[in-house]
Amino acid sequence: MAAQETKMMIGTSNRIELLLYGNRFRPGLIKQTVVYITLFILAAVFLLPFYWMAVTAVKPNDQIFSIPPIWLPTPFQWSNFVTVVTTQISSNYPTVLQSGLNTLIITVNGVIATLFSSSLVAYAFARMEFRAKNVLFLGILSTLMVPFAVIMVPQFILWTYLGWLDSYLPLMVPQWFASPWNVFLMRQFFMTIPKEYDEAALLDGASHWDIYFRIMLPLSKPVLAAVAVFAFVFFWNDFLNPLIILVTPTKFTLTMFLANFSMMYQSTQWNLYMAAALVIITPCLILFFLTQNLFLRGINITGRMK
Repeated sequence: MAAQETKMMIGTSNRIELLLYGNRFRPGLIKQTVVYITLFILAAVFLLPFYWMAVTAVKPNDQIFSIPPIWLPTPFQWSNFVTVVTTQISSNYPTVLQSGLNTLIITVNGVIATLFSSSLVAYAFARMEFRAKNVLFLGILSTLMVPFAVIMVPQFILWTYLGWLDSYLPLMVPQWFASPWNVFLMRQFFMTIPKEYDEAALLDGASHWDIYFRIMLPLSKPVLAAVAVFAFVFFWNDFLNPLIILVTPTKFTLTMFLANFSMMYQSTQWNLYMAAALVIITPCLILFFLTQNLFLRGINITGRMK
């Protein structure tokens, strides 16, 4: 009986030790607790600036710089958003809604153009065989190391020569010629799709266009969603390109509206400024939450080198 009791005590002790410390196959309770606490602290640190922006957007102006800081305003001043939406900097400047429409036109074109052109080039590098394919692919990737400041002036001279300044053409046409980073992402994803699908389709008489449209794109929803989110955020938040190209205020984008927003006041109204910033980034947040599952799958799969 004593030996049996000792054996039971040893078994219970081992189970408790396994529960607390785990093993190489299963993390223990202590490790999980440490991981979750660390993740919670990091999440709080990263979310703090966004929370402060959101709180400032609904504060009265006299509570913004109060010491100690007011973490929850009293009262909530929701009229800040109404002021931002209806405000017009001057008679020549558009409202935030008109600027939003301008930005939407550029962004929708950019997303569609990026998805089509980049996926087409990525398909060629992933599935087709031609001379110097790897050299060309490395050449495309090498352009990622060229900073925009280097090509900014040559591009401006080109747009001036073409007569495209103060129009949306320089902001829309180049997007139909593929993006090196997105080509890389899509190529990596396409290479994870078995080539047997292509071979079977070719035996049935399908062309490369058929394979591209009927096989590759339907199977590539995760990476397409990831690229679409990246492209949407980039074009929606782009400031430097519109600043260089656009001159007429009625054509300004949301980022240019935000840059000129403080012109209406002798001193910056930070509650209105934060409300305007929150209005501008809201579409990006909505898009991410709607596509986050596909987005994360696309990022995870394209990370596999083959």
